[in-house]
Amino acid sequence: MTHGDMHDNPYTRGMAQFVSTLRYEDIPASVIERIKLLMLDSIGCALYGSDLPWTRILQNTLSGLDSSSACAVWGTRVRMSAPHAALVNGTQVQGFELDDVHRQGVLHVGAVVLPALIAIAEMRPGMSGREFLAAAVAGYEIGPRVGICMGQEHIAQGWHSGATLGVFSAGAGAARALKLDIDRTVHALGIAGTQSSGLMAAQYGAMVKRMHAGRASQSGLYGGLFAEQGFTGIVNVLESEYGGFCSTFSRSHDRFDLTQLTAGLGHVWQTMGIALKFYACVGSNHTTLDAIRAMQQERPFGADDVKRILVHGSQVTMDHVGWKYVPQGLTSAQLNLPYCVATWLLEGDCFVDQFTQDKVADPERMRVAELVQVRHDADITARGSKFRHMVRVECELKDGTHMERTVEAGRGNEKNFASQDDVVEKFRKLASRALPAAQVEQIKDWFLGLETQADAAKLARLLALQ
Repeated sequence: MTHGDMHDNPYTRGMAQFVSTLRYEDIPASVIERIKLLMLDSIGCALYGSDLPWTRILQNTLSGLDSSSACAVWGTRVRMSAPHAALVNGTQVQGFELDDVHRQGVLHVGAVVLPALIAIAEMRPGMSGREFLAAAVAGYEIGPRVGICMGQEHIAQGWHSGATLGVFSAGAGAARALKLDIDRTVHALGIAGTQSSGLMAAQYGAMVKRMHAGRASQSGLYGGLFAEQGFTGIVNVLESEYGGFCSTFSRSHDRFDLTQLTAGLGHVWQTMGIALKFYACVGSNHTTLDAIRAMQQERPFGADDVKRILVHGSQVTMDHVGWKYVPQGLTSAQLNLPYCVATWLLEGDCFVDQFTQDKVADPERMRVAELVQVRHDADITARGSKFRHMVRVECELKDGTHMERTVEAGRGNEKNFASQDDVVEKFRKLASRALPAAQVEQIKDWFLGLETQADAAKLARLLALQ
């Protein structure tokens, strides 16, 4: 990769042009319908996340530091400044491993786009539903492309992609919401990009893993607001050979593909590549749980019937979720594949009620988790990032029965997306933990009729506990 000018930025600028000029009328109806469901799902995740130990710590700590009241913390009566609200709300969306994932781009998109976008809508009343949708699509399109550009190597070398890639989605959504021109959108992306950070070691029990999405959303919000006032960022934040995002966050130049940043912009919609979760655990675990579920439908069995389960997956699956389980907290429980398999076998589900602090070191779960082995399958890794969640699961029962299933993508995946009824059902289950039923229905109706809404500031009022 060489550039004649140290500030050459065809890809950063190309993305900025797409973001700045995107109109609601440019977006296919299928993308509009999909993103409304995706956003509704993220909001449900955030409302459930409003009363978790780690989000309460953030709410209480930041309330003690921040006496302003510009923006709501969703599902609560707490109000604080826009950047702090974005930090907390993003943490709430990601708070219990329930939110969306772009599998190829390795990004939880709603958690980074929506907190910044809704903060702007709340601070700047009058944003129409159509303008809100255009800004959301701008954000949902950009971050996954950076992830596709970086490939599996990015997360494999220890970066938490939701935190690192997420700043670009958040910055793009914020820039479009603020109606920045192309030049200022370039700066918004450059300001957001230099704040990228997030370490995958946070997955081994630390609360801070939950906060990464909130920090990315906050960074993107800063990018948009600062650029609006003329503050400048790295104009070639993605291209620069020295200190650029791609060159710095990858081991070598042949590990990333800059052309993916703008490939198909305006024609290929990455929003349609985002999947939903129906288990309260990291997306890498869903395919294995679906495989076991399918085998149980063929021949019912439980934990006491299992001799061993062998999961063959990609190198990312091995590194991300295949490690030997050691009780370190709910974060590690929700990310560890053997623990989640044990949970499913013992309880028949892997949703919010199955993950509680008292079960982190449950001897029975730990015993069953020992029956699960995760192995690297070089053929799956060779298929590339589109197949990073693919697994081949072998199950051997004590009576000698041997079953095997290969699952490429989990339930609610982009190729077999969830129905509106399924999304609404999940939203109601989660949102009702924080808000009254009537308010939950108002939020649902607001999103499903989003293109007709007159002022997106109303959404922030609906999300606050009255």
